[in-house]
Amino acid sequence: MFKKYHGKDGPMTVYTTASSPAGDLLLVGEQSATGLRLTAVSFAGKNIQPDWEHDPAAFEKVTRQLAEYFAGDRQAFELDCAESGTEFQRRVWAALETIPYGQTVTYGWVTAQVGAPRERVRAVAAAIGANPLLVVRPCHRVIGADGSLTGYAAGLERKEFLLTLEGALQPQLGL
Repeated sequence: MFKKYHGKDGPMTVYTTASSPAGDLLLVGEQSATGLRLTAVSFAGKNIQPDWEHDPAAFEKVTRQLAEYFAGDRQAFELDCAESGTEFQRRVWAALETIPYGQTVTYGWVTAQVGAPRERVRAVAAAIGANPLLVVRPCHRVIGADGSLTGYAAGLERKEFLLTLEGALQPQLGL
């Protein structure tokens, strides 16, 4: 639970929404005297908590970088993000951040990167699925060993959209 920011009391949880070609995004962060730390990026529809403050101005840098990404002008994000998750999740999420733009890797690759045995691939997949920073932390770049698009908290159609945007997939032509 975050404390409200009223001067010295600690960070206040703030939020806004941003439009994207993949759907509206819900942005959540901790606002303090030192600035905003992003805590979550999800596709809108998640519950906004009553103690959160709506503050679009706090997310100016985030929304600008997201717009650049969706326009094809940004390949990496430079944002201050709050640390969350277990130690294992943080290791998995750090591995996600090394996946280059426009490339995909398998769950097995991520498992190897975090030094986990192969039988822990489901635990790795669960940690990937718990990623609170969709789009910004590129969990959409992880695919099945057979090349299939599997698992994405925002839906496989959005995963396909993001990978096509990045050039990792060819656009599907309607017949």
